[in-house]
Amino acid sequence: MGVFMFQNHFPVKGRTVLITGGSKGMGLEVGRQLAEKGANVVIVARDLSKLEEGIKYIQEGAVSPETQRFHHVGADLTAPEESVRVIFEVTEWNDGNAPDVVWCCAGSSHPTLFIDTPVSILKSSMDSNYFTSLYMAHAILKAWLRPEHKAQGQSLVSTRSPPPSRHLIFTASFLSFFTFAGYSSYSPTKAALRSLSDTLSQEMNMYATANPQAPSVRLHTIFPASIFTESYKAENRVKSDITKILEEGDEGQTTTVVAQKSIQGLESGQELVTTTTLTRLVMCSVLGGSLRGGFLKALMDCFVAGFMGIVMIFVRGDMDSKARKWGKQY
Repeated sequence: MGVFMFQNHFPVKGRTVLITGGSKGMGLEVGRQLAEKGANVVIVARDLSKLEEGIKYIQEGAVSPETQRFHHVGADLTAPEESVRVIFEVTEWNDGNAPDVVWCCAGSSHPTLFIDTPVSILKSSMDSNYFTSLYMAHAILKAWLRPEHKAQGQSLVSTRSPPPSRHLIFTASFLSFFTFAGYSSYSPTKAALRSLSDTLSQEMNMYATANPQAPSVRLHTIFPASIFTESYKAENRVKSDITKILEEGDEGQTTTVVAQKSIQGLESGQELVTTTTLTRLVMCSVLGGSLRGGFLKALMDCFVAGFMGIVMIFVRGDMDSKARKWGKQY
């Protein structure tokens, strides 16, 4: 009887991982757990004091503290030039090599009803949740795919032998697939991120075929549901009561669990990673052009999609009924 051998599709030991939004919440816990797996970790955020606290917490988890390296960079990633600067700085710190993994965790939510949400917040939500990831993706992919490309007058050419696959990871949301009242400033930003991931995944296949000797680039997107963080508490202070009613079925998860399940999904080779069973089911119901993972997996997802397509009719109907009832009452 053969023994099943688990193949880790996301090895990080000895590799350099850059995490945006890494000073708190999910990003901080991802950094800690990857440090426990032997990664060199760089975190990026705006608040320098939180960055210093965060990198200490991550460093305490190092499995090989004598060899692992840790760094933090202060930056406002809503400005496109800042992502270029961050990649350049991390590359210099990393002995002339661009990071092997970039995980975009930066983002925020302001869950208020649409006409109660200032236009400035609608814009800043797109900036923080979508454009920070887009700008970082653009900067790192140019460094990976065009190593002759120069940033601020310096070469980004790697001096070491080709590593295994590189990974670009976006952090989206359950709301990328199914949204409800109160998330007009947030859900569209995460849906846009999912679409960007689908597009770049195809483009990376093109580069991999054209350059079979170069390290391939894999695109991944994480879809967590509610995460218990300080930001979550702040969201609940402005959240409409109808929004709270509609999301009663979401039990939420700690940052530790979300990071753990996300990393497990990456290690198993998934490109679209969910952290709850419900999110997985809903994702299958709306995959469309997002289908990835080969014929058998796509076939199974399509089977689940057929079942969930019927279920979601009743789910949406129930939510609409609750919204009408709440509107009539209040």
